[in-house]
Amino acid sequence: MSENTLKYELIQHEEFPQYSIRLRQPSICDPNVLQYSGYLDVAEDKHLFFWFFESRVRPAEAPLVLWLNGGPGCSSSTGLLFELGPCAIKNQGQSTEVNDYSWSSHSNMIFLDQVCAALVGTTVNNTPDAAEDVYAFLQLFLGRFKKYSQLPFHVAAESYGGRYAPLIASAIHKHNKALSFLSESSLAPIPRVLPINLASVLIGNGLTEPQTQMGTVPDFACNGPYPVYDDPEGPQCQALRGKVPTCQRLVGSCYNSGSKFACVPAALYCNSQLFGPFQQLGLNPYDVRKKCNKAEDGDLCYREMGWIETFLNNATIKHELGVLSEDGRDVEFKSCNLDVNSAFLFQGDGMHNSAEVIPKLLEDGIRFLIYAGNADLMCNFMGNEQWMLKLESKFKAEFNKAPLGPYRTLSGKVAGRVRAAGGGEVKTAGNFTYVVVHEAGHMVPFDQP
Repeated sequence: MSENTLKYELIQHEEFPQYSIRLRQPSICDPNVLQYSGYLDVAEDKHLFFWFFESRVRPAEAPLVLWLNGGPGCSSSTGLLFELGPCAIKNQGQSTEVNDYSWSSHSNMIFLDQVCAALVGTTVNNTPDAAEDVYAFLQLFLGRFKKYSQLPFHVAAESYGGRYAPLIASAIHKHNKALSFLSESSLAPIPRVLPINLASVLIGNGLTEPQTQMGTVPDFACNGPYPVYDDPEGPQCQALRGKVPTCQRLVGSCYNSGSKFACVPAALYCNSQLFGPFQQLGLNPYDVRKKCNKAEDGDLCYREMGWIETFLNNATIKHELGVLSEDGRDVEFKSCNLDVNSAFLFQGDGMHNSAEVIPKLLEDGIRFLIYAGNADLMCNFMGNEQWMLKLESKFKAEFNKAPLGPYRTLSGKVAGRVRAAGGGEVKTAGNFTYVVVHEAGHMVPFDQP
């Protein structure tokens, strides 16, 4: 089909009639591998952009990985062009260079902008609804490319993706079980709906269990490996610690009620009172080892975010990727969509407990890897370890008893610390694994590829 001079393939699915995919086959970024890009159209005014790269090595056998950045409302182009994708942004956004450390070296990768914003109408404003959009996307994509449907499938996410990933995995698992029930009973299976071979979930510096994680902000800021305040018993640290009980009480109310009327106050209070004071220090909250001059570095403290916007707003790149015009005007790419961010904030979505769905997934054999750079303030490594230690799962006793041992690279260098349960004699990987990565911030694949 063609639209506005762009030719694309239209993918539809009889079980998901409200969804369709417009598919292009670009040859940029990594022209030596098979690629697809395009949009999942949820409605006339809601679209999710994606970009797929086959593995550089044995794609027919390599796992399939879905990568999601956070925000909410931030594009997964950050992961693609800045962290772990097959090419890295350079030259102020005028070009890219090959990333030799890309995850696509050994995995088939889908980079998906998981939350869609409505140009007119209602923007998706909560993770459970967004997870169903992702499930529909996977059904359309795997229905078209069945050769990938039998591969081990992994959900990988970062930051607010710690909220997304468990719920996406839970939605996939729920639908898989329903399909299994239909196939094992006398009921007719749903035609063309495929089981998704869900194997694991990876979360990097994620926000997953905010009540526990928020409580560790003073510990990180005052007693962490890179303290942002000189005196751990000084007035700034005392003030931070004094905010924790109210924050945790409000988040607890959100957990108990699930109502936005409880969750929004928790989000507003915790974010302003625990992270607000940090804004005056001139540091990068995603890597407190670094200074941040927002006038030069941008709102996210990384100049490369602006470079990505420059690259993806190039008319030639837009045409190659299949980015269509709206009402005759070019669509302007932004790294983060503030309308989506606000919509989620004012539902209190980020204050819900995403960890509560994990025990059932662990019970049914889905593995979890939680990793965190030790220089990130926003979703610090202490909080991620703490919620894992508290989680009531089949691995709780083993995980809590397991030593925090050295995490080594292939060359033998100690790059962090690891705690794992469910791996048998293997102590550095298991069904439930935590890794703290040394000398890394929020974007671990960028700092320690």
